[in-house]
Amino acid sequence: MNHSDPTFPSRRRLLIGGAAIAASLAAPGIRAAPAYPTKPVRLVVPLPPGGASDVVARLMGKYLSEKWGQPVIVENRSGANGNIGAAFVAKSDPDGYTLLLMDLGSLAISPSLYPDLNYQPTRDLAPISVVAYSPHILVVRNGLPVKTIADLVDYAHQHPGKLNYGETPGAITHLAGVLFARKMNVDWNYIGYKGGAQVIADIASGQVDATFNSYLATYPLVAGGRMKLLAVASPKRFAQIPDTPTVAETIPGFVTGSWQGLLAPAGTPAAIIDKIHADIAEIVALPDVRKRFEELGSEKVDQTPAQFKQWLEEQTSTWGKIVRDGQVKLL
Repeated sequence: MNHSDPTFPSRRRLLIGGAAIAASLAAPGIRAAPAYPTKPVRLVVPLPPGGASDVVARLMGKYLSEKWGQPVIVENRSGANGNIGAAFVAKSDPDGYTLLLMDLGSLAISPSLYPDLNYQPTRDLAPISVVAYSPHILVVRNGLPVKTIADLVDYAHQHPGKLNYGETPGAITHLAGVLFARKMNVDWNYIGYKGGAQVIADIASGQVDATFNSYLATYPLVAGGRMKLLAVASPKRFAQIPDTPTVAETIPGFVTGSWQGLLAPAGTPAAIIDKIHADIAEIVALPDVRKRFEELGSEKVDQTPAQFKQWLEEQTSTWGKIVRDGQVKLL
């Protein structure tokens, strides 16, 4: 080997080249990303304590704290169907230390219902992971003489304008009722409540006829004989109630429910997004967590951040059309 060959890299040139590479790596903006997290992480739930989002957030927070060796502090910032807390996160520093966990239905619906929204979910938030899905179930009061969707639709056609549908204005359970009514040509009255718990209480007491509501909050009352279950709004029959037909068996493609998702401010480094996603995927695969999800009437959802982003954009478009077609407005 001829070391006098000018094409052969001399030791001196290798040293100079190595020093240049080291200097470039030390330059601002090119340094390796620091370890994450190195301080407490705030996990914002934009809804009151006790609901599905809050329960899932506290479960994830516990396991993430253990995995990261840093506190994960769950903070409830409720109001305006989740928009107050979501906007707070959207406007936070994109450093991974302020995260959002909420029902994604609210995110998908808000741009159509709130024309003066001060943030745009698909623009200002970075999807990380869909943590869990729990379906809505269609229930009716015990005194209503129906046992199936077909019975309910027949009864509604025979008694136009007589059925009362309980809902929280602007919530996805409200729009589930709008979608069902449009698809089945049902004319029912929408009775607004501050929350799903009040709707269910009035169905149990016979004051409201029907609603879609979360499996978690509603099924215990079905099991206790205080209302009747007609169908589940999951894509396929739900493992916890396998004998219950899906709404989609009558209305193809009808899927509603509570998708609990984790997001960060837009601009959060991809390395941090990917790390959180990977850590969440490990946590939801743990037997103890899967068992807890089953108890909550939930199931894990496998989506990459890119798939989550596309899904959220599609959901926003889909529910926006339902809002427009149904002329849904918040008074």
